[in-house]
Amino acid sequence: MQQLATRIDRGLEHVSKSLQQVRKYVLCVRQVAATLEPAAGDAITRRAAFEELRQHFAARTKDAVYQHMAKVMASFAPGLFVGDNFNLVRDNLDLERWFRLAKGHERRIHGRRHTGARPVQEGPTLMPTLDAHREMPRPLTANDLLPYCRASAPQSEEQAMRRRKVMRRARSKKKRPVLLADLEKRFRDSS
Repeated sequence: MQQLATRIDRGLEHVSKSLQQVRKYVLCVRQVAATLEPAAGDAITRRAAFEELRQHFAARTKDAVYQHMAKVMASFAPGLFVGDNFNLVRDNLDLERWFRLAKGHERRIHGRRHTGARPVQEGPTLMPTLDAHREMPRPLTANDLLPYCRASAPQSEEQAMRRRKVMRRARSKKKRPVLLADLEKRFRDSS
């Protein structure tokens, strides 16, 4: 009985120490999150604070959690602070929020929970279309749409659409042999 009580006490001490360490990690994550809030200042100031925290975490060589936090922060840093000169998107968190709105449109269109890859692949032309109601409070007229009648999708979007068609054919058991034969023929013709 005495041994069981001793083991429980040791276990509680270990849990208590672990919780203290987790509380320190939570404070660090809150510090990082504070640098990401646009209300905390301009992008240059927030980026400097973010980089200072990253270097502080990287300097703690004994703790693997801090090392991992520093690596993750370094990998996210290039897209986090794009500047204050954009009205719509100030960092990649705003970009994600913006895409979420479009995904909501997509979900309402077809009634399914998942929107698929369409907002990503057709994003350059789809996003302004789905958010048109935010810019124009009144219904669009033919004169409003006239400047866009000859608009075409960007080349990157057209390439993404072609890749999507190829991958869709590759996933189909019926169309896969035809696709492979076509790809082999194109390869032989190119050399």
